[in-house]
Amino acid sequence: MKIFETHAHYDDEAFDADRYDLIEGFLNGVGKAIMNVGSSIATSRSSVALAKKYDNVYAAVGVHPDEVGELEKEGLAPIRELICKEPCIKAVGEIGLDYYEHEEGERTTEVKELQKKWFREQLLLAKEVDLPIIVHSRDAAEDTWNILSECGFPRGVIHCYSYSSEMAERFVKAGYYLGFGGAITFKNAKKNVKSLKTVGLDHIVLETDCPYMAPVPLRGTRNNSENLVFVVKKAAEILEVSEEEIVKKTFSNALDLYGIKDL
Repeated sequence: MKIFETHAHYDDEAFDADRYDLIEGFLNGVGKAIMNVGSSIATSRSSVALAKKYDNVYAAVGVHPDEVGELEKEGLAPIRELICKEPCIKAVGEIGLDYYEHEEGERTTEVKELQKKWFREQLLLAKEVDLPIIVHSRDAAEDTWNILSECGFPRGVIHCYSYSSEMAERFVKAGYYLGFGGAITFKNAKKNVKSLKTVGLDHIVLETDCPYMAPVPLRGTRNNSENLVFVVKKAAEILEVSEEEIVKKTFSNALDLYGIKDL
């Protein structure tokens, strides 16, 4: 059994020099499948283009909360059109809320309301087309929960899970998987580790968010899917099971999450 990478950004310019070598190296080595995730209209299109090159690479299409301003001009028609045309699309994402105070400026009420508006709209689209969602949620736990509750909990995953174990239990009880990656290897990962222990193996999937979030001992470098071996090792240590069991169960969870039956 090989690893299912449930959240990557191989269309990112960080991979321009060796994108295909890395993808093929992973798929021919420790990996079996990759979900490449869009974060804007342009990257949704490039994720689809990438997925169409490989049988075991899939695409998610959606607009990240930091990019939703483009939807004020474009609307969701380009995303809906992609979904209707391309069978390699298996999820709507990454979508959600990000209240983290970036250098670009304060998260004003206006910015937050715009994010909420397009999170709701993309949730409704996912329900309309019957696809799971990939949720990006940073410093916005309660608002994320409230909007998901309001929209009726379409199936999905909370990507790069970083909230409390109590919140983790709420998401899992609502039917969501939680995505864990390099952060569980960090020294300051007490919340992540506690959440992983709390929800257990039945409710998690593996991800890198590459090129970001490289695990220890490679923290600070460009991440790639092969580094999931470090995440597997740490998860096995935390949950006190074998690495083989981590890989097998998270693979099965990923198939269930994305509705993939023929892999």
